[in-house]
Amino acid sequence: MVNFRAVFIIAGLFCPLFVEAVPMTKPSALALLPLAVFLTLFVGSGPWFQAQGVEFAFYQVSAPVAILPAIALAIWLARGSLNERIETFVRGVGNHTIVTMVLIYLLAGGFASVAKAVGGVDATVNSGLSVIPPALVLPGLFAITAFVATAMGTSMGTVAAIAPIAVGVADATDLPLLLTVGTVVGGAMFGDNLSIISDTTIAATRTQNVEMRDKFRMNFRIALPAALMTMTWLYFQGTTVAVPTPGDYELLRVLPYVAVLAMAILGVNVLLVLFAGILLAGAVGLGLEPGYTLVNLSKDIYAGYTNMQEILILSLLIGGLGAMMKSGGGLAWLARAIDWLSCLGGDRNRGPRTGELSIGLAVSATNVCVANNTVAILLNGELARDIAARYGVDPRRTASLLDIFSCAVQGLLPWGAQILLASSLAKVSPLALVGSIQYCWLLGLAALVSIFLGLPRPGVARQPESLTELT
Repeated sequence: MVNFRAVFIIAGLFCPLFVEAVPMTKPSALALLPLAVFLTLFVGSGPWFQAQGVEFAFYQVSAPVAILPAIALAIWLARGSLNERIETFVRGVGNHTIVTMVLIYLLAGGFASVAKAVGGVDATVNSGLSVIPPALVLPGLFAITAFVATAMGTSMGTVAAIAPIAVGVADATDLPLLLTVGTVVGGAMFGDNLSIISDTTIAATRTQNVEMRDKFRMNFRIALPAALMTMTWLYFQGTTVAVPTPGDYELLRVLPYVAVLAMAILGVNVLLVLFAGILLAGAVGLGLEPGYTLVNLSKDIYAGYTNMQEILILSLLIGGLGAMMKSGGGLAWLARAIDWLSCLGGDRNRGPRTGELSIGLAVSATNVCVANNTVAILLNGELARDIAARYGVDPRRTASLLDIFSCAVQGLLPWGAQILLASSLAKVSPLALVGSIQYCWLLGLAALVSIFLGLPRPGVARQPESLTELT
């Protein structure tokens, strides 16, 4: 039986913005100013340095450093004594979900490092290239990732397991590294969006009081066209790829990856999965790799930890910044602004299209702020129900749109957990990776097209009156 609480914890809960952590206060747009400062420094510095002709323009300002002025500004803007403001920040940094994510990052880095050191990546790539036709390497990688993520219910666990294999595929072929890693992130978000055990599905269905199967059907009709377009595009990108003759490989070296995927699909906690993967990969190295000792194993594990340093620090700091923004009323102001926009003109009977656009905008804007699709859904559940009731949006449709827009945005955020993890494993810029995640772009486009065409839209169902009906 799947442990839903564990799924919630391991599937990418990136910012500790639960109600019990930081109480909601009076709405204030000023509380969002620190986020604007961070984005200006982190995202805006790349184009500026590029215009100056600086090499590696997007690597000049590190995200964990760019966020420091934003944190200082957030603490300065916050209410209460200085000690109270710092305590709010520290609570955000030390929230149990953030600590859990840090452990996942460390274990994922350790597993990736050890598995590569003992030849697991090369063996996996060579075995895959010997089976998959060259023209189907990219579509096959997307389909496999999508299947695993749907079965596991976690995009983070999927990226941790398959991104190193994507890096190996890029090294063995002439495929661009960003394209192969972006394919994995897209497939992971496909599964995150559709899996009936993913945290986003659970959050969307519970807040709107609908059945999972109904929400799945609504999502599938939008996600499938986006996935098919993505795979078609990937096919044409890979038709001219030069795939070398696969080298010799030992299937036993592939065992750590197979075991990790199998345990994750069976619902085993990702922390345990990754820890077992490290032990199994180490055992393979000790048994098959000449001269590989426990000292080498310890060094490889630590090297994996070191590779996760940037994402680990950024996760902690952005968790604290998110808590400060919520404490200052930034998210409450954002929800109120979206609600006001949905009522422009004073006409509350303008039809489902206006309501659906408002719901998509609300969850997307919140997701940009909190960098967590599940938390964005939870924070917008009440607002989405209210908008749906006023504009005649079916609750099944509301749940579907909440999940789709949040996943599409989450998969494109350079400061989101999925891209940060994938870019860390591949050693590429998270900003550069965004343009190569075609599925998330197409998913967002498919959702907008479905709204404007009015498809699929079932008949209006009963709306829950309050949160008490959901408990």
